[in-house]
Amino acid sequence: MELSTLIANYMEHCENVKKLSPDTLKAYRIDLRQFREFVGEEWMEKEALSRFIMHLNRRFEPRSVKRKLASVRAFFSDLEFNEIVEVNPFNKLHVKIQYPRQLPRTIPENVVRELLQSAYDGYEPERREILLDIVVLELLFSTGLRVSELCSLTPDTFLLSDSELRLLVRGKGQKERVIELTTPELIKLLNTYRTEYANEMSSQNAILINRRGHPLTPQSVRRVIHKHLERIGSTSNITPHMFRHTFATSLLEAGMDIRYIQSLLGHSSISTTQIYTHVASPRQTQLLAEKHPRGKMTFKL
Repeated sequence: MELSTLIANYMEHCENVKKLSPDTLKAYRIDLRQFREFVGEEWMEKEALSRFIMHLNRRFEPRSVKRKLASVRAFFSDLEFNEIVEVNPFNKLHVKIQYPRQLPRTIPENVVRELLQSAYDGYEPERREILLDIVVLELLFSTGLRVSELCSLTPDTFLLSDSELRLLVRGKGQKERVIELTTPELIKLLNTYRTEYANEMSSQNAILINRRGHPLTPQSVRRVIHKHLERIGSTSNITPHMFRHTFATSLLEAGMDIRYIQSLLGHSSISTTQIYTHVASPRQTQLLAEKHPRGKMTFKL
């Protein structure tokens, strides 16, 4: 069987049986296409795999090399498990990729404050797109959600009352977690947003709605951040994921136990340690309300 056919069958299995996320599937497709294009008919040869590894090391950063090799290794493991190949050539290779540990990039608290102030200052009742900007920035800062998780929020996972917001989040590896917010100012804002966007939220089955009436995309979230960076005259390169790092770092610096932060972020491990500690929701909610710096900020619509 040709390599292209085997890859196509494997990707179908990953999508329909393993139920991998769209982002993971996209990465697998790219990595396996690059592998196929490089090794050609020699895909089962140890020497070809060695040349492919050298090729990756010349062209990509160590972190990307590690991910791409993990994709190819998983593919070969699946072939071996299903007895499509008798010998997995990866079993004969000892690949160890060293790369420097990079500290998470965070956003200074004063910059976060300026971004939020920029959005609040631009709001008028007839400019509801600015209301969306405020909600996007607030949720990124106050919840630590990944941008994909933020854009995936639906009325069924965004449980808002007059006193609290309860988010039901499905993260990487289909792990589920709950985040609860009780900051009064934030709850009032979200209720205002829900009233304004109620029709679109219902028809699109999404919480965040762009100006065309469609669910917000990760790229649109990046544009929101960039727009307000320009308004405050900042040349910083701030990404949605930096809000997540800032969320975690702020709580850690404020004294929150790392196990609670781990649960809030949906991590299955802390650093290199494979530990997952379940945290009781009421205590987690109390600590988030007490420790997160958003509770110290005040803005008015």
